[in-house]
Amino acid sequence: MQSRRHFIRQSAATLFAAPWVTTGLRAASPNGKLRHAGFGASGMSFGDMTTMANHPMWELVAVCDVDTRNFKRVQEKWPDVKVYQDWRVMLDKEANNIDSVNVSTPDHMHGIMGISAMNLGKHLYGQKPLAQNLWECRQLVERARAKGVMTQMGIQVSSDFSERLAVELIHLGAIGKVKEAHTFSHKKWGDMELRPQKSDPIPAELDWDGWLGVASERSYIQGYDHPGNWRKRRDFGTGTLGDMGCHMFSGWFRSLGLAAPISVKSSGPAPNKDNWATNAVVEYTFLGTQYTYGESIKVTWTDGDARPPAEVMALTGETKFPQQGTIYLGTDGVLLHPHGSTPMLFPRDKFTGYKYPKLEPREHRADFIDCCLRGGDQKPSANFDYAGPLTEAVLLGCLASVFPNEQLTWDAPSLKIPNNAEADKLVRREYRKGWEIV
Repeated sequence: MQSRRHFIRQSAATLFAAPWVTTGLRAASPNGKLRHAGFGASGMSFGDMTTMANHPMWELVAVCDVDTRNFKRVQEKWPDVKVYQDWRVMLDKEANNIDSVNVSTPDHMHGIMGISAMNLGKHLYGQKPLAQNLWECRQLVERARAKGVMTQMGIQVSSDFSERLAVELIHLGAIGKVKEAHTFSHKKWGDMELRPQKSDPIPAELDWDGWLGVASERSYIQGYDHPGNWRKRRDFGTGTLGDMGCHMFSGWFRSLGLAAPISVKSSGPAPNKDNWATNAVVEYTFLGTQYTYGESIKVTWTDGDARPPAEVMALTGETKFPQQGTIYLGTDGVLLHPHGSTPMLFPRDKFTGYKYPKLEPREHRADFIDCCLRGGDQKPSANFDYAGPLTEAVLLGCLASVFPNEQLTWDAPSLKIPNNAEADKLVRREYRKGWEIV
């Protein structure tokens, strides 16, 4: 088995109704199908692959997972699939047998896995957030452009009718120019306690060193990080904002035509050295666009027990509010978009009888597969040119939470926070020796 360093350096050198043609494949498979490998065998990865399997021109070749207990369900569904505990070995052995991959793992491994796959010319479906830090996010975008591969971030709700309708309503001017927006989630991916000073025996089926990957070495604690609590940990996840923000920012990021924020300020609790906090309140300032009112627009994120101001929620006249969603305040009305549900226009009496636009159905993962097969200039809807800046905005909010009540300015072209040297250091993480991104 080759070393990590050697492999990574070597890598560097109905809804599915669209036409399925194979001219886009770099090395077409004998049956013309998109040959695929999955990073992760359970959870979101299993869901992604199961949905992809509905496409008649997709086939699963291999799956990797650091925890071999996760292979059982995959092998029951796809008996011929090859399984690997080490993703580097999978890429090495299957490089000539696959055309695309999905990376649906803990956040801290998105960057190195995605870049290693693209280095080999593989199309990439990367789960949200695109990466765990700003530098990795930018690297993924630039590598995708350099390699000319198809990409899609796993914000499947952005292809749903509900979000696309909200975007269309804003573009049609249903509520006039947007003055401000508030996005909120009830989820609580945080932990205000420090990491326990203990260790447990590592299960025989788990490659703990491989699970840690780019992160520094530490003891295994049963159930603390793996399989699901990594979202709370600063070295592995991105808290509630990182977990849900890419989903929920997408509606207003696309509908308002926004680019990078010019500043961000967190007024919620700060995380500790190990874990993200909950009850965030993060305010972004963006330059105005043709869909906004004024030279700039503020968008505020809240999570956990924090909520948009009562006077904002009262503008809808609703007594029962969704647990997650976005409120757009316009010059001519209010749009409330519950996450994953149909947007609503207020005041109700003004919009009685309003004719909503009709939209063609679209499936997010099929969109990716079709573009890979088709080739050419048409890209998936959440390709990295779109998803990169979106994720950078999300991650900038996560970073700002470390410095509460400080207005951080953001120089997007230089990937710098010019007014806070300590914050600027967190744009990029430190990598464990042998796990550097190249």
